[in-house]
Amino acid sequence: MAKILVTGGLGFIGSHTVVELVNSGYEPVIVDDLSNSQLKILDQLSKIIGFKPPFYQFDLCDKQKLIDFTRAETDIEGIVHFAAYKAVGESVSKPLKYYQNNLISLLNLLSVYSGKPVDFVFSSSCTVYGQPDVLPVTENAPVKPAQSPYGNTKQIAEEILKDAIISGDAKKVISLRYFNPVGAHGSALIGELPIGIPQNLVPFITQTAIGKREKITVFGNDYNTKDGSCVRDYIHVVDLAMAHVAALKLMESNSFAGYDVFNLGTGNGNTVLEIIFAFEHATGVKLNYEIGPRRSGDVEKVWGDVTKSANILHWRATSGIDTMMSSAWEWEKYLSENPL
Repeated sequence: MAKILVTGGLGFIGSHTVVELVNSGYEPVIVDDLSNSQLKILDQLSKIIGFKPPFYQFDLCDKQKLIDFTRAETDIEGIVHFAAYKAVGESVSKPLKYYQNNLISLLNLLSVYSGKPVDFVFSSSCTVYGQPDVLPVTENAPVKPAQSPYGNTKQIAEEILKDAIISGDAKKVISLRYFNPVGAHGSALIGELPIGIPQNLVPFITQTAIGKREKITVFGNDYNTKDGSCVRDYIHVVDLAMAHVAALKLMESNSFAGYDVFNLGTGNGNTVLEIIFAFEHATGVKLNYEIGPRRSGDVEKVWGDVTKSANILHWRATSGIDTMMSSAWEWEKYLSENPL
Protein backbone atom coordinates (compact mmCIF):
# COMPACT_ATOMS: atom_id res chain seq x y z
CA MET A 1 0.00 0.00 0.00
CA ALA A 2 1.39 3.38 -0.99
CA LYS A 3 1.64 5.75 1.98
CA ILE A 4 -0.01 9.11 1.28
CA LEU A 5 0.45 12.25 3.38
CA VAL A 6 -2.88 14.06 3.70
CA THR A 7 -2.40 17.59 5.00
CA GLY A 8 -5.54 19.05 6.55
CA GLY A 9 -6.78 15.46 6.69
CA LEU A 10 -9.29 16.10 9.49
CA GLY A 11 -10.99 18.88 7.54
CA PHE A 12 -14.11 18.61 5.41
CA ILE A 13 -12.64 17.43 2.11
CA GLY A 14 -9.55 15.92 3.70
CA SER A 15 -11.46 13.54 5.96
CA HIS A 16 -13.63 12.27 3.10
CA THR A 17 -10.51 11.78 0.98
CA VAL A 18 -8.89 9.73 3.76
CA VAL A 19 -11.87 7.36 3.56
CA GLU A 20 -11.63 7.02 -0.23
CA LEU A 21 -7.87 6.50 -0.06
CA VAL A 22 -8.38 3.58 2.32
CA ASN A 23 -11.19 2.23 0.13
CA SER A 24 -8.73 2.25 -2.80
CA GLY A 25 -5.91 0.50 -0.97
CA TYR A 26 -3.77 3.44 0.08
CA GLU A 27 -2.37 4.11 3.57
CA PRO A 28 -3.14 7.71 4.59
CA VAL A 29 -1.04 9.59 7.13
CA ILE A 30 -2.76 12.73 8.43
CA VAL A 31 -1.19 16.05 9.37
CA ASP A 32 -3.53 18.73 10.73
CA ASP A 33 -3.01 21.66 13.09
CA LEU A 34 -6.69 21.58 14.16
CA SER A 35 -7.08 25.30 13.42
CA ASN A 36 -10.25 24.59 11.44
CA SER A 37 -11.02 20.99 12.39
CA GLN A 38 -11.52 18.82 15.46
CA LEU A 39 -9.55 15.90 16.83
CA LYS A 40 -12.79 13.95 17.34
CA ILE A 41 -13.02 13.55 13.55
CA LEU A 42 -10.16 11.06 13.91
CA ASP A 43 -12.47 8.84 15.97
CA GLN A 44 -15.24 9.31 13.43
CA LEU A 45 -12.89 8.24 10.64
CA SER A 46 -11.89 5.13 12.57
CA LYS A 47 -15.56 4.13 12.82
CA ILE A 48 -15.86 4.30 9.02
CA ILE A 49 -12.57 2.68 7.95
CA GLY A 50 -12.14 0.30 10.89
CA PHE A 51 -8.85 1.64 12.28
CA LYS A 52 -7.31 4.89 13.45
CA PRO A 53 -4.96 6.29 10.78
CA PRO A 54 -1.61 7.77 11.84
CA PHE A 55 -2.08 11.39 12.91
CA TYR A 56 0.39 14.21 13.55
CA GLN A 57 -0.71 17.56 14.95
CA PHE A 58 1.43 20.50 13.85
CA ASP A 59 1.42 23.60 11.67
CA LEU A 60 3.03 23.11 8.26
CA CYS A 61 4.33 26.68 8.50
CA ASP A 62 6.70 25.30 11.17
CA LYS A 63 9.38 23.90 8.88
CA GLN A 64 11.34 22.15 11.62
CA LYS A 65 8.29 20.17 12.69
CA LEU A 66 7.75 19.16 9.07
CA ILE A 67 11.36 18.00 8.86
CA ASP A 68 10.85 16.00 12.05
CA PHE A 69 7.76 14.44 10.47
CA THR A 70 9.74 13.29 7.42
CA ARG A 71 12.20 11.56 9.72
CA ALA A 72 9.36 9.70 11.41
CA GLU A 73 7.54 8.86 8.15
CA THR A 74 10.31 8.06 5.68
CA ASP A 75 8.33 6.27 2.99
CA ILE A 76 5.73 8.83 1.85
CA GLU A 77 4.97 8.25 -1.86
CA GLY A 78 2.30 10.90 -2.39
CA ILE A 79 1.00 14.13 -0.87
CA VAL A 80 -2.55 15.44 -1.02
CA HIS A 81 -2.31 19.02 0.20
CA PHE A 82 -5.55 20.42 1.61
CA ALA A 83 -4.22 22.44 4.56
CA ALA A 84 -5.17 26.07 3.96
CA TYR A 85 -7.47 28.82 5.17
CA LYS A 86 -10.43 28.99 2.81
CA ALA A 87 -13.02 31.64 3.72
CA VAL A 88 -13.32 34.19 0.91
CA GLY A 89 -14.88 36.88 3.10
CA GLU A 90 -12.34 36.52 5.90
CA SER A 91 -9.48 36.66 3.40
CA VAL A 92 -10.65 40.12 2.31
CA SER A 93 -10.47 41.42 5.89
CA LYS A 94 -7.36 39.44 6.91
CA PRO A 95 -5.24 39.06 3.75
CA LEU A 96 -1.86 38.68 5.46
CA LYS A 97 -3.18 35.74 7.49
CA TYR A 98 -4.10 33.98 4.24
CA TYR A 99 -0.86 34.72 2.37
CA GLN A 100 1.23 33.63 5.35
CA ASN A 101 -0.57 30.36 6.00
CA ASN A 102 -1.52 29.21 2.53
CA LEU A 103 1.79 29.95 0.82
CA ILE A 104 4.39 29.24 3.51
CA SER A 105 2.87 25.80 4.16
CA LEU A 106 3.13 24.95 0.46
CA LEU A 107 6.69 26.28 0.18
CA ASN A 108 7.76 24.24 3.20
CA LEU A 109 6.29 21.05 1.74
CA LEU A 110 7.99 21.61 -1.61
CA SER A 111 11.29 22.46 0.05
CA VAL A 112 11.35 19.47 2.38
CA TYR A 113 10.34 17.02 -0.36
CA SER A 114 12.42 18.75 -3.08
CA GLY A 115 13.70 16.39 -5.73
CA LYS A 116 12.06 13.33 -4.20
CA PRO A 117 9.79 11.10 -6.33
CA VAL A 118 6.65 12.09 -4.45
CA ASP A 119 3.39 12.58 -6.36
CA PHE A 120 1.70 15.85 -5.34
CA VAL A 121 -2.02 16.64 -5.52
CA PHE A 122 -2.85 20.27 -4.80
CA SER A 123 -6.19 21.51 -3.55
CA SER A 124 -6.86 24.44 -5.87
CA SER A 125 -10.06 26.28 -6.65
CA CYS A 126 -12.27 27.61 -9.41
CA THR A 127 -11.60 31.03 -7.87
CA VAL A 128 -8.49 31.16 -10.11
CA TYR A 129 -10.85 31.91 -13.03
CA GLY A 130 -12.38 34.99 -11.41
CA GLN A 131 -15.53 35.83 -13.40
CA PRO A 132 -15.01 33.83 -16.63
CA ASP A 133 -15.85 35.36 -19.99
CA VAL A 134 -17.25 32.04 -21.26
CA LEU A 135 -19.26 29.42 -19.34
CA PRO A 136 -18.82 26.62 -18.64
CA VAL A 137 -15.21 27.45 -17.92
CA THR A 138 -12.48 25.10 -19.19
CA GLU A 139 -8.99 24.57 -17.82
CA ASN A 140 -7.65 26.63 -20.75
CA ALA A 141 -9.54 29.75 -19.68
CA PRO A 142 -7.31 32.67 -18.71
CA VAL A 143 -6.50 33.07 -15.04
CA LYS A 144 -7.84 36.51 -14.16
CA PRO A 145 -6.91 38.87 -11.34
CA ALA A 146 -8.26 37.29 -8.20
CA GLN A 147 -11.31 38.83 -6.55
CA SER A 148 -10.13 37.85 -3.06
CA PRO A 149 -6.83 37.19 -1.29
CA TYR A 150 -7.96 33.57 -0.84
CA GLY A 151 -8.33 33.20 -4.60
CA ASN A 152 -4.97 34.89 -5.11
CA THR A 153 -3.25 32.37 -2.83
CA LYS A 154 -4.52 29.59 -5.11
CA GLN A 155 -3.29 31.41 -8.22
CA ILE A 156 0.13 32.02 -6.69
CA ALA A 157 0.33 28.44 -5.43
CA GLU A 158 -0.31 27.08 -8.92
CA GLU A 159 2.49 29.31 -10.28
CA ILE A 160 4.83 28.04 -7.54
CA LEU A 161 3.99 24.43 -8.42
CA LYS A 162 4.60 24.98 -12.13
CA ASP A 163 7.97 26.55 -11.37
CA ALA A 164 8.83 23.64 -9.05
CA ILE A 165 8.17 21.21 -11.91
CA ILE A 166 10.34 23.22 -14.31
CA SER A 167 13.20 23.35 -11.82
CA GLY A 168 12.95 19.67 -10.91
CA ASP A 169 12.09 20.40 -7.28
CA ALA A 170 8.84 18.51 -7.88
CA LYS A 171 8.36 15.56 -10.23
CA LYS A 172 4.62 15.11 -10.76
CA VAL A 173 1.94 17.59 -9.70
CA ILE A 174 -1.80 17.79 -10.36
CA SER A 175 -3.82 20.82 -9.30
CA LEU A 176 -7.51 20.07 -8.81
CA ARG A 177 -9.67 23.15 -9.26
CA TYR A 178 -12.71 22.57 -7.06
CA PHE A 179 -16.03 24.18 -7.57
CA ASN A 180 -18.32 24.08 -4.50
CA PRO A 181 -18.10 20.92 -2.37
CA VAL A 182 -21.15 20.15 -0.24
CA GLY A 183 -22.85 17.16 1.36
CA ALA A 184 -21.51 14.52 3.73
CA HIS A 185 -20.46 10.88 3.89
CA GLY A 186 -23.30 8.39 3.56
CA SER A 187 -22.63 7.10 7.09
CA ALA A 188 -23.40 10.61 8.45
CA LEU A 189 -20.28 10.20 10.64
CA ILE A 190 -18.27 12.95 8.92
CA GLY A 191 -19.24 16.11 7.07
CA GLU A 192 -18.63 19.83 6.96
CA LEU A 193 -17.84 21.07 10.46
CA PRO A 194 -17.42 24.84 10.52
CA ILE A 195 -15.97 26.41 13.63
CA GLY A 196 -18.06 29.42 14.62
CA ILE A 197 -20.36 31.03 12.08
CA PRO A 198 -20.35 29.07 8.80
CA GLN A 199 -18.70 30.81 5.85
CA ASN A 200 -20.31 28.50 3.28
CA LEU A 201 -23.93 28.23 2.18
CA VAL A 202 -24.91 24.63 2.91
CA PRO A 203 -23.78 24.41 6.57
CA PHE A 204 -25.58 27.70 7.13
CA ILE A 205 -28.67 26.11 5.58
CA THR A 206 -28.48 22.99 7.75
CA GLN A 207 -27.76 24.98 10.91
CA THR A 208 -30.77 27.18 10.17
CA ALA A 209 -32.92 24.12 9.56
CA ILE A 210 -31.86 22.54 12.87
CA GLY A 211 -32.44 25.79 14.78
CA LYS A 212 -28.84 26.88 15.46
CA ARG A 213 -29.23 29.94 13.24
CA GLU A 214 -32.23 32.23 12.98
CA LYS A 215 -32.12 32.74 9.22
CA ILE A 216 -30.03 32.55 6.07
CA THR A 217 -28.87 35.70 4.32
CA VAL A 218 -28.69 35.48 0.53
CA PHE A 219 -25.92 37.87 -0.47
CA GLY A 220 -27.48 39.79 -3.34
CA ASN A 221 -30.47 39.21 -5.64
CA ASP A 222 -29.51 41.68 -8.35
CA TYR A 223 -26.90 39.65 -10.22
CA ASN A 224 -27.35 38.83 -13.90
CA THR A 225 -28.68 35.32 -13.21
CA LYS A 226 -32.05 33.62 -13.51
CA ASP A 227 -33.24 34.72 -10.05
CA GLY A 228 -30.64 37.37 -9.22
CA SER A 229 -28.60 35.25 -6.79
CA CYS A 230 -25.08 33.94 -7.43
CA VAL A 231 -24.56 30.74 -9.43
CA ARG A 232 -22.13 28.01 -8.38
CA ASP A 233 -21.30 24.46 -9.44
CA TYR A 234 -22.09 22.36 -6.36
CA ILE A 235 -20.42 18.95 -6.10
CA HIS A 236 -20.82 16.16 -3.56
CA VAL A 237 -17.77 15.91 -1.31
CA VAL A 238 -17.50 12.14 -1.79
CA ASP A 239 -17.34 12.60 -5.56
CA LEU A 240 -14.64 15.20 -4.96
CA ALA A 241 -12.70 12.86 -2.67
CA MET A 242 -12.73 10.13 -5.32
CA ALA A 243 -11.14 12.55 -7.79
CA HIS A 244 -8.05 12.79 -5.57
CA VAL A 245 -7.65 9.04 -5.75
CA ALA A 246 -8.02 9.24 -9.52
CA ALA A 247 -5.30 11.91 -9.63
CA LEU A 248 -2.89 9.74 -7.64
CA LYS A 249 -3.58 6.76 -9.88
CA LEU A 250 -2.93 8.87 -12.98
CA MET A 251 0.43 10.00 -11.61
CA GLU A 252 1.37 6.41 -10.81
CA SER A 253 1.05 5.56 -14.49
CA ASN A 254 3.88 6.06 -16.96
CA SER A 255 1.57 8.18 -19.11
CA PHE A 256 1.81 11.20 -16.79
CA ALA A 257 4.73 13.53 -16.19
CA GLY A 258 5.10 17.15 -15.12
CA TYR A 259 2.14 19.33 -14.23
CA ASP A 260 -1.54 19.44 -15.12
CA VAL A 261 -4.81 20.95 -13.87
CA PHE A 262 -8.36 19.56 -13.78
CA ASN A 263 -11.77 21.03 -13.04
CA LEU A 264 -13.78 19.19 -10.41
CA GLY A 265 -17.47 19.97 -10.64
CA THR A 266 -20.67 18.61 -12.11
CA GLY A 267 -20.69 20.83 -15.18
CA ASN A 268 -23.93 22.49 -14.05
CA GLY A 269 -24.67 25.69 -12.18
CA ASN A 270 -27.30 26.38 -9.52
CA THR A 271 -28.27 29.66 -7.92
CA VAL A 272 -28.17 30.17 -4.18
CA LEU A 273 -31.97 30.32 -4.11
CA GLU A 274 -32.19 27.07 -6.10
CA ILE A 275 -30.01 25.39 -3.46
CA ILE A 276 -32.28 26.66 -0.69
CA PHE A 277 -35.34 25.30 -2.50
CA ALA A 278 -33.53 22.02 -3.28
CA PHE A 279 -32.84 21.55 0.43
CA GLU A 280 -36.50 22.14 1.24
CA HIS A 281 -37.51 19.64 -1.45
CA ALA A 282 -35.03 16.95 -0.37
CA THR A 283 -35.74 17.19 3.36
CA GLY A 284 -39.25 18.60 3.70
CA VAL A 285 -37.88 21.31 6.02
CA LYS A 286 -38.84 24.92 5.35
CA LEU A 287 -36.08 27.52 5.64
CA ASN A 288 -36.16 31.09 6.90
CA TYR A 289 -34.11 33.28 4.59
CA GLU A 290 -33.74 36.94 3.67
CA ILE A 291 -32.06 38.90 0.88
CA GLY A 292 -29.03 40.92 1.92
CA PRO A 293 -26.44 43.09 0.14
CA ARG A 294 -23.76 41.61 -2.08
CA ARG A 295 -20.71 40.18 -0.33
CA SER A 296 -17.24 41.48 -1.14
CA GLY A 297 -15.14 39.00 -3.13
CA ASP A 298 -18.05 37.01 -4.57
CA VAL A 299 -18.07 36.05 -8.24
CA GLU A 300 -21.43 36.41 -10.01
CA LYS A 301 -21.59 33.01 -11.71
CA VAL A 302 -19.26 30.15 -12.45
CA TRP A 303 -19.56 26.49 -13.34
CA GLY A 304 -17.08 24.15 -14.91
CA ASP A 305 -16.50 22.16 -18.06
CA VAL A 306 -15.43 18.76 -16.73
CA THR A 307 -14.72 17.05 -20.06
CA LYS A 308 -10.98 16.89 -19.39
CA SER A 309 -11.47 15.23 -16.00
CA ALA A 310 -13.74 12.64 -17.58
CA ASN A 311 -11.36 11.89 -20.45
CA ILE A 312 -8.00 11.92 -18.64
CA LEU A 313 -8.73 11.33 -14.94
CA HIS A 314 -11.53 8.91 -15.87
CA TRP A 315 -13.60 10.60 -13.18
CA ARG A 316 -17.03 12.13 -13.19
CA ALA A 317 -19.34 13.35 -10.42
CA THR A 318 -22.35 11.09 -9.97
CA SER A 319 -24.41 12.53 -7.08
CA GLY A 320 -27.23 15.00 -7.68
CA ILE A 321 -28.43 17.97 -5.67
CA ASP A 322 -30.99 15.93 -3.70
CA THR A 323 -28.27 13.57 -2.46
CA MET A 324 -26.03 16.51 -1.60
CA MET A 325 -28.75 18.20 0.44
CA SER A 326 -30.12 15.10 2.15
CA SER A 327 -26.65 13.86 3.18
CA ALA A 328 -25.77 17.28 4.60
CA TRP A 329 -29.02 17.23 6.57
CA GLU A 330 -28.35 13.73 7.95
CA TRP A 331 -24.94 14.92 9.12
CA GLU A 332 -26.43 17.99 10.81
CA LYS A 333 -29.00 15.81 12.59
CA TYR A 334 -26.22 13.44 13.69
CA LEU A 335 -24.30 16.38 15.15
CA SER A 336 -27.34 17.61 17.06
CA GLU A 337 -27.64 14.20 18.76
CA ASN A 338 -23.90 13.51 19.02
CA PRO A 339 -22.04 16.81 19.57
CA LEU A 340 -18.37 16.55 18.71
